[in-house]
Amino acid sequence: MPGTPAPRRVTAADVARAVGVSRATVGFVLNNTPGQTISEATRARVLGAAARMGYRPHRAATALAGGRSRIVLLVLPDWPAEFSMRMYLEEAARALDEANYSLVTQTQTAERTARPLWESLNPDVVIGWSPFSAEDVASMHAAGIARILPSPDEPVTLDRAPGVTEGTRLQIGHLYDLGHRRIAYAAAADTRIADLVRARTSAAAAEAEARGIRLHDVRSIDPAAPSLADCPGSAGQFVRAWRADGVTAIAAYNDDVAAAVAGAALRTGLRVPEDLAVVGHDDSPLASLFVPSLSSVRMDAVRAGRYLAALALQEAEARPVAAGVDEMVTCLVARESTGAGLGDTGAVPTGGGATVRARDAQGSRPKGA
Repeated sequence: MPGTPAPRRVTAADVARAVGVSRATVGFVLNNTPGQTISEATRARVLGAAARMGYRPHRAATALAGGRSRIVLLVLPDWPAEFSMRMYLEEAARALDEANYSLVTQTQTAERTARPLWESLNPDVVIGWSPFSAEDVASMHAAGIARILPSPDEPVTLDRAPGVTEGTRLQIGHLYDLGHRRIAYAAAADTRIADLVRARTSAAAAEAEARGIRLHDVRSIDPAAPSLADCPGSAGQFVRAWRADGVTAIAAYNDDVAAAVAGAALRTGLRVPEDLAVVGHDDSPLASLFVPSLSSVRMDAVRAGRYLAALALQEAEARPVAAGVDEMVTCLVARESTGAGLGDTGAVPTGGGATVRARDAQGSRPKGA
């Protein structure tokens, strides 16, 4: 009912009174403090009473007492939350939860007006997808935060991040191996991911050049825009121009863009893949649901999320990163849209996979999704 006061929070002192022990003893048991001579019987009574009474530790008080908040703050760029990103964050949160840490995310926009969360949450570690500005680092230091990833002194560029460009190279290689020599790149028109689009476009051009051809054309496509051929700047208009120019294959920024291109091709009477082959990126559910099913790049977002958690725990507690956690496996799943003849089996053609060691690519930077 409105106006009804919330029930009082159960405190450690309440548990101590119920069991008949000191508040300190309850604290030692609940915090699993080493070096204490507390009998198993007393420990069981304290834990039983805490569970029965619904005791929950007060995070702020625990942080004050132990010097830790057990919070990892991940500052995200203002990018759309696509399929791989969601999997990445879910797995990172799960792995940190297993270590009794909470993952909190904050999206950093260019027009940021709200105070950064690190000023109020007192996180144990703050992680970003690129080096923080000098102003942000100074703000963190003023808030008492010393554990910052990537290191403010670490030079990192987006095109060195595992999973960001390796999949694009696989796309071009896949199309080349199928005999295509006039390949265009369908980029995403979303200005929020302009840096990421540039990195992938550059990777596509570099891979084409490495194979003795040139990337024929690059166009930016909004998957949500009308795809009819008579709409200026539409996927349909670009498809018609590409075919008139002899382009036989398209590598797309992601599966949404790939679906827009393939759909526009079908609407203009072209056959996919006989007249125009299309390969996407991210291997989202759309890739297998679309007709024809879309060949796509699959990134190991789960492993990438685990790696992020491992980096956070290494920074917070000096835990060693387990061997192999930093290896990001990226592969190409061949389906109907490129006519590779494998169907929707998840099979990978020869040369269609790559393992990228995150540390070799970028030091300690938490990327891969």
